Amino acid sequence: MANKTTGSISRRRLLTTASAGAVLAASPFRINLLQAQEATIKVGFPVPLTGPYGTEAQDQVRAAEVAIAEFNEAGGLNGRKAELLVRDDKLNPGEAATRTLELIEKEKVNFIVGSLSASVQLAVNNVTKERKTIYNSISQSDEINEVKDFSKYTFHEALTPHLTAGAVGRYAFPKFGKKVAFLTADYAYGHEMVRGFQEAGKAFGVESLVDIRHPLGTTDFSALLPRIQALKPDILVISNFGRDQQIALKQATDFGMKKSMKIVAPILLYTGRIAAGAQAFEGVIGGTSYYWGIEDKVASAKAFNDRFRKMHGGKVPSDYGALGYAGVKTLLMGAKAAGTTDTDKVIEAVEALKYDYYKGPEYYRKCDHQAVQSVLIIESKSNPEKGDADVFKVLATEEPTEKNLRTCEALGHKS
Repeated sequence: MANKTTGSISRRRLLTTASAGAVLAASPFRINLLQAQEATIKVGFPVPLTGPYGTEAQDQVRAAEVAIAEFNEAGGLNGRKAELLVRDDKLNPGEAATRTLELIEKEKVNFIVGSLSASVQLAVNNVTKERKTIYNSISQSDEINEVKDFSKYTFHEALTPHLTAGAVGRYAFPKFGKKVAFLTADYAYGHEMVRGFQEAGKAFGVESLVDIRHPLGTTDFSALLPRIQALKPDILVISNFGRDQQIALKQATDFGMKKSMKIVAPILLYTGRIAAGAQAFEGVIGGTSYYWGIEDKVASAKAFNDRFRKMHGGKVPSDYGALGYAGVKTLLMGAKAAGTTDTDKVIEAVEALKYDYYKGPEYYRKCDHQAVQSVLIIESKSNPEKGDADVFKVLATEEPTEKNLRTCEALGHKS
């Protein structure tokens, strides 16, 4: 009797267990779990497609598409493919915050990459760190690395103004003189670049004659340039970006300023040089994170350029475009190394990356997740030798080193 009862109970338990298993197998929970495992890896990409930086932003999208294609063709993450979700942040911090929030809350993106303005990236960063979402910024900023803005979710693939201006200053000041005038876009990018030049200038006894600031989107510098000419500087540093830079250089050329002073810019934009032409940029020296012409010496640059050409009608990538590629690529490769899109595990994997994806060796500094990388010093060519895209000559390369970055302690980090 006891055996019959035991057998009956065992059979009932078996049936119950089997039934429960069948229910679990068909349950929404099980289906959702499978879907999560197979879901597309979504990369949100807010950039200013409209506005004065639109040309650069569009190239960032094109380059980011290369990173997505390479990842997918290599099998993705255990078969999971990646997808780029592009949004126009309109070069506006409020718009950028709104679009970023939508990407996280509505689209359920795994990562955010993007921005092309110092203030806009800080707005994006505020949203991503509140939502515990990894963000890789591809725009220059000193502030995003500071402890008040940084979080463990924040990575910065772009150069910093301190690094960029410092590299250009260390090249220019010994060669062209100590009396320096600044024409500066009146927002964080411009201010931080000037600070970087002035910090680098201390070692050379540089004298800052004036810092004339102008609003973003200025179309006429004719009231400002004579003030600079009257001071007779050795060097004029034009710290602005996009169309502002093109117009300022054109007008400085028209005013004949190149005859009496060397014109320097922290960043010379490939897209700006193409748009404005050789005359405006002739003889101007600046810095950049990337120039396609290094493909003759850097294998990863050649591979990246070739893939970009293949996908985009034979064009070559711009400097800021390349940052779009690297910003997306590093997070996807971090996920691949981690074997998951789990946020904490991806962070650890990206922190451990030693990579050469497009310009030579790089890695992220642990304290602030700043990409430690080279800075190219370039000069605009008057006569391109290898077609219309051959617009810059690389004069020097400042190799990757943490000693040219602001220290972790200066940024407010403990180590």
